[in-house]
Amino acid sequence: MLVPSLAVWLSFGSLALAGPLRAEPLSDDFPSYEQIVKRQDGACTNTARTRSCWSDGYSIATDFDAKAPPAGNTVTYNFEITNVTQANPDGSGTSKEMMLVNGQYPGPTLRAKWGDTVIINVKNSLAHNGTGIHWHGLRQLNTCQNDGVPGITECPIAPGKTRQYKWRATQFGTSWYHSHFSAQYGDGVVGPIIIDGPSTANYDVDLGALPITDWYYRPAFTLNEIAQHSTRGPPTPDNLLVNGTHINAANDNGQYARMNVVKGKKYRIRLINTAVDSTFSVSMDGHPFTVLTSDFVPIKPYVTDQLTLQIGQRYDVVITANQTVDNYWFRVAVGSCGSNAMTTSGKTLGAILHYDGAATTGNPKSTTTVTMRTSCDDELSSNLVPFVPNTVPSTVMGDVQGHKMAIDSFADPAKNNLFRWLIDGTPHIVDWNDPSLETALAGSKDFGPNGNVYTMDGSGWYMWWIQSTSKIALPHPIHLHGHDYYIVGRGSGTWDGSTNGLNFNNPTRRDTAVLPAGGYMLIAFPADNPGMWIMHCHIAWHASQGLSLQFMERMGEIKGKLGDTSILKNGCDEWDSYWAEGSAPDADRPYNQTDSGI
Repeated sequence: MLVPSLAVWLSFGSLALAGPLRAEPLSDDFPSYEQIVKRQDGACTNTARTRSCWSDGYSIATDFDAKAPPAGNTVTYNFEITNVTQANPDGSGTSKEMMLVNGQYPGPTLRAKWGDTVIINVKNSLAHNGTGIHWHGLRQLNTCQNDGVPGITECPIAPGKTRQYKWRATQFGTSWYHSHFSAQYGDGVVGPIIIDGPSTANYDVDLGALPITDWYYRPAFTLNEIAQHSTRGPPTPDNLLVNGTHINAANDNGQYARMNVVKGKKYRIRLINTAVDSTFSVSMDGHPFTVLTSDFVPIKPYVTDQLTLQIGQRYDVVITANQTVDNYWFRVAVGSCGSNAMTTSGKTLGAILHYDGAATTGNPKSTTTVTMRTSCDDELSSNLVPFVPNTVPSTVMGDVQGHKMAIDSFADPAKNNLFRWLIDGTPHIVDWNDPSLETALAGSKDFGPNGNVYTMDGSGWYMWWIQSTSKIALPHPIHLHGHDYYIVGRGSGTWDGSTNGLNFNNPTRRDTAVLPAGGYMLIAFPADNPGMWIMHCHIAWHASQGLSLQFMERMGEIKGKLGDTSILKNGCDEWDSYWAEGSAPDADRPYNQTDSGI
């Protein structure tokens, strides 16, 4: 079944921690970093008027990369992934073969508090597919074995088997979980993550997550095969969904998602782009956004009338319900890059903001003066200023020429125009039977000819120069596992090696940002999380076509930092029993791996 309407399933409200109020709270809706750090630690508790507070010694001014609250509660979830055939959620009148978490789309919201330990038991009840669940943006400090990437940090979970993931919520904010088994998440294996914590602006009610995705009527694996051999690019989406629902442009069936508000209150909305191939811009008629975060990173609040979300990105925003009691459009525009165009027949794409007391039937009649963006550019870095300031040491520039990653592409006419994205001449293709983490734990550096391994041996900072060299000039949302990265520079064309225009002083940091079409991006981050971490384009087709690499970070310390890794061996033994050993194609296997596996 589908998740109920937004007004029902996002009914958690805001959470306030109990505890004595030991000082006058800040009255300003937007307290500054300087104001907060001058206040005695724990001098107030988290309420609608003091969202910057959290608990003794921890607030929005805490650098969560440096410390997190002491271990809190242990929160446990049980997920079962099953095959389901059901009506498309946009009222098209057709059915779709889906793979769902606990029988619903989107999957259940995983919610915890900053500092909690989270345990998720994932049972694979799929008929044929393996699976593995990645917790997008979670740092996984010293828990690389729980990152959920088949072929990198684990073998796939075999049908009929269960795997337990366990990690600490050392960050707070909004994200999502999704399958990292080939293109599987495009068939429905996705859901929101909310880690409650402090905020850079005040609000009354937390409406929860608002996932936005493109939607295809055919199965993702079918489309993935088409995309790999197409000379015209991937197939076009059939529709988009907001919180798992939308109308159908052809017949007006289906329904818009609704957000219910009461006049006079402030509401937090957690925007997530969970798409396969689409960039979205969003706005709310008459209700500007106060932006609080970029991915998990709290930022200095700023006000805007629209936001652009790349695949995998999240923005938490606050709106004020200060307009006439009525219904208002939440508008979504689809980026014009790639193969994202979809038929709308003049219908509004988006959802409905419904005021208590307004009409409960019919669509909004609100209008907008906002010209919706259809470019696939990121939000301006000048707006995305981290609330907790950090600097990148300029010494990282010393090795940047040796840390270039050239992104190119190739279609092989001898293999029915098999299309591959290349990094430094090689597509990344994982071996589901032999995950990289298992190789590293064994002390080996033999990751195969398509391992795309980049080594980070030291404990200092590293700068990486990502350069698009392909004749196919497309933007790529680049997602890094195990870290947030600092965007030191970005632009069109080829970087000339100059430091002019680069920003080392509190630059934007996040886990997903766009590499401009035909351009470059300079990113930096410290090697402070031993493990095997992939970095990849989050366009699902591109990742399947090889646009990925992996960092081997402080290899000599991985075994000591990760502790018990027996779950890795046990999972691989179960997968090996299911996935017959041997060279593909193998008649004993239920199917063969035909893409990168990521």
